Amino acid sequence: MREYLLVLLVAAGVTYLVASLARRLALRFNAVALVRDRDVHTKPVPYFGGLAMLAGTTAALIVATNLPWLGRFELVQRDAWAVFWASALICTVGVLDDMVELGALAKFAGQVLAAGIVVLNGLKIYWIPLPDRIISLDDVTSIAVAVFVILFCVNAINFMDGLDGLAAGVVGIGAAAFFVYAYLLSFEQELVRATTSSLLTVALVGICVGFLPHNVHRARMFMGDSGSMLLGFLLATSMISLTGQLDPSRIDPTGNALISAYLPLILPVAAMALPFLDLVSAYIRRTIAGRLWFQADKQHLHHRMLTLGHSHRAAVSLLWLWSAVIAFGVVIIGLTDTWWSYVLLAGGLAFAALLTFRPGRRPVAHG
Repeated sequence: MREYLLVLLVAAGVTYLVASLARRLALRFNAVALVRDRDVHTKPVPYFGGLAMLAGTTAALIVATNLPWLGRFELVQRDAWAVFWASALICTVGVLDDMVELGALAKFAGQVLAAGIVVLNGLKIYWIPLPDRIISLDDVTSIAVAVFVILFCVNAINFMDGLDGLAAGVVGIGAAAFFVYAYLLSFEQELVRATTSSLLTVALVGICVGFLPHNVHRARMFMGDSGSMLLGFLLATSMISLTGQLDPSRIDPTGNALISAYLPLILPVAAMALPFLDLVSAYIRRTIAGRLWFQADKQHLHHRMLTLGHSHRAAVSLLWLWSAVIAFGVVIIGLTDTWWSYVLLAGGLAFAALLTFRPGRRPVAHG
């Protein structure tokens, strides 16, 4: 655990320090977010937060692979560096988009190429648990499922990045929940606690923590597509890697351990509940309206929170709360499977709903 904590601190520290340099570069190359009709900010803000995050990720992986404990596991090193090179690629695509605004097809091609790098290096979803058995996936299916998960996560976080501090906070919370689950599950099943999933998620928490001081309202810089795609990519690959390092033969498909088997598949949805809901609702909404799914509008979750009358800071805090309740609630259920864990989750959801829709708040027109 001490080495994981060191990795987190390195990722946070480097991200925080490099962010100031990245901000200057963004201003120099005119990579700034101009004010558009659908935006919430009222003045141009520099991009390139993704560059700072990539620097934090790089530093974290270099430190981790040279530590006496994490550094001696060859599988972790191989997977981590495969993720790094793919992350560098997807961040580069995002940087280009922040500077010259690439088309949707060009960004999608970059995302697919980055996904291809990691799946060809073995980061795939190898098995899926069913109520009566656990089935192994063939190579084609495992690659297709992994690529789909990566593309979905990357674009979901991109959609969520609409308020200062929102995407970094939501991803950081989801990554923290997944780290807790991966680490405790390895301990519970007497597995090696050095996993690619734990390493990537703790580094992901670190870069989110390091970036937030620059990004909370009023933001001094934005992560841009370089950051949002990087966060989604790291979150997706950390979750996918867990299925490749758990032995399904050790899980009883007829007992309580089945919940632990399902968690690597359920928890990504829980950790990304808000981005998932936002992306799916946007797809449905725009399809019904006869528009392409990637055509922007002002009906995202964060826009609706502002319409309810919440301030910028309150809207972000409430969405963080929803993310924490869902992600950590599912983790507690998966690790304990007790009646009180379900009650705790229900109580947390009720509390979040009460704060979100509390009586007496005056809705306001947004836009």
